Amino acid sequence: MSDEYEFEEEEFNTEFNGRTVWRILSQTFPHWPWVVGFLVCITVVAGMDSYFTFLSARIIDEGILAQDVPRLTQLSMTYGILTVLQAGAVFGFIYLAGVLGHRVRYDMRKKLFAKLQDLSLSYFDRTPVGWIMSRVTSDVDRMAELVTWGLLDVTWGLMNIGTALVFMAIINLQLALIVFAMVPILFVVALFFRRRIIRQFRQARKMNSKITGAFNENITGVRVIKALTREERNLEEFKGLSSQMYDASFKAAWLSALFLPSVQFVSSVTIGVIVLFSVGQVEIGGLTVGGLQAFVSYVTFMLWPIQEMARVFAEMQLAIASAERTFSLMDSVVEVKDKPDAHPVEAIKGEIVFDNVVFYYEEDKPVLRDFNLTVQSGETIALVGPTGAGKSTIINLLCRFYEPKKGRILIDGVDYTDMTLHSIHSRIGMVLQTPHLFSGTIRENIRYGRLDATDEQVEQAAAVAGATEFIMALDKGFDEQVGEGGVLLSVGQKQLLSLARAILADPAIFIMDEATSSVDTLTEALIQRGMDEIMRDRTSFVIAHRLSTIKRADRILVIDAGQIAEMGTHAELIRQQGHYYNLYTKQFRTERERTLLDTAGDFAAR
Repeated sequence: MSDEYEFEEEEFNTEFNGRTVWRILSQTFPHWPWVVGFLVCITVVAGMDSYFTFLSARIIDEGILAQDVPRLTQLSMTYGILTVLQAGAVFGFIYLAGVLGHRVRYDMRKKLFAKLQDLSLSYFDRTPVGWIMSRVTSDVDRMAELVTWGLLDVTWGLMNIGTALVFMAIINLQLALIVFAMVPILFVVALFFRRRIIRQFRQARKMNSKITGAFNENITGVRVIKALTREERNLEEFKGLSSQMYDASFKAAWLSALFLPSVQFVSSVTIGVIVLFSVGQVEIGGLTVGGLQAFVSYVTFMLWPIQEMARVFAEMQLAIASAERTFSLMDSVVEVKDKPDAHPVEAIKGEIVFDNVVFYYEEDKPVLRDFNLTVQSGETIALVGPTGAGKSTIINLLCRFYEPKKGRILIDGVDYTDMTLHSIHSRIGMVLQTPHLFSGTIRENIRYGRLDATDEQVEQAAAVAGATEFIMALDKGFDEQVGEGGVLLSVGQKQLLSLARAILADPAIFIMDEATSSVDTLTEALIQRGMDEIMRDRTSFVIAHRLSTIKRADRILVIDAGQIAEMGTHAELIRQQGHYYNLYTKQFRTERERTLLDTAGDFAAR
């Protein structure tokens, strides 16, 4: 787990990339009225912020010092009216930025979800689920923050600094040039610290991810840890991780504490220079008291925008890293897709031919070598063999989750790459070794692959699968919630519902992949009964380690090293006394010995 987090954190080292920034900003183009609206509002707010300081100088000079009550009243009323207008603009930019952020998140997550529906199974085989989830959640959030609040802060900061410099130039051009020379120095200081601070925060986050992984492994593997007396060793490793996180966090805190005083030091020097230069100008009437107060206020006023823009620039680097990962998902090539001239198929009889099929996941490690197989419509084929022999690969190719590297697969005499993926997938039913249910009710899960099915058809499919008895024993029957991933049900119950779902879909080709390997004997009998019903008169493929479940198959294929080592009925293969005979007799002896031991244990218990 920690390795995965480390991989993600390394991606944060991405530097400024103009093309990626432009692509991030382009996510706002469909919502340009909202962008224009909040930019106008923030520009108004920033302009008023600077004007209020200028107006305060006029109140001092033209009202208070001049003792002109009518003028003081007029300027004060102007100040009050502008404050109300600014409040409205503040509401506007907060509301518009919030809406824009939600719209950008919605659009991006919709695009990513649509992309995930199109991607081939190979993508999910090689990509960790956590990586994908981070792209769709936290990385999208970080990008949305950049194009809303980040863009807002930069606009506000630039407008504040720009308008402040304009008003200072109106008050006194010479002193304005001194302040103007100070601004780049503040930016350099701010970026110097921010880059180092964010580097330490990255390291702290990386170590935090490793610590989280260590917690997870120690909690989930507590039995193994105690059995192997690894407590002391694990504690030492955890101390090392904690120390590294402490060091990074300490450095980040130290730099953060030093940052603001450094910026304030530069500002104080600038203010000192302004005061020094302004003394003579006040004496000769070149600068008023209110003007001097405004200059000092403007210098202090510019500290916050500069800090905010330095923060945004640091966050921009993180957003670029997030964007590159998100765009890499969005730009992922769909390896298995319809050809331009692919056509839908109305019906499939189930005649299947593997014609000299070659397949590999890694080019120098072939899984299937010139694999040939002809299956007649309605025939039941059982696949047995050692782990890694290629059984699941045959099924994945048949379902067109992958495509052959060489050779062809024909369905009803047609190369299946000439058919649309939907035509193939919609006519294949599958029950896997590890059943998966979706949050919702039992009825909704059975109906998942056939949304137009009536309640009566759902209940009939459950009855054929042998699931009715346990369903009706539940408080709400078919309307009982199964929980996330079916967590509220046992493995056997989930398997029965998966079988019912496949039965309801009424597929032309049916596949059982180790569906009885993790269930008890009673549930296995129910599944076997449902299998017999659904496999009647339809092409079926069965992968099973329990060889007793495939004895009635029309043909049993022993797969070894990507090829068919033996083929025949159960009786024929037993007579050959080859691979299948050895597998069957060994499994039979193991099961008989287990039964004898269980019987002896029961006898001793009495």
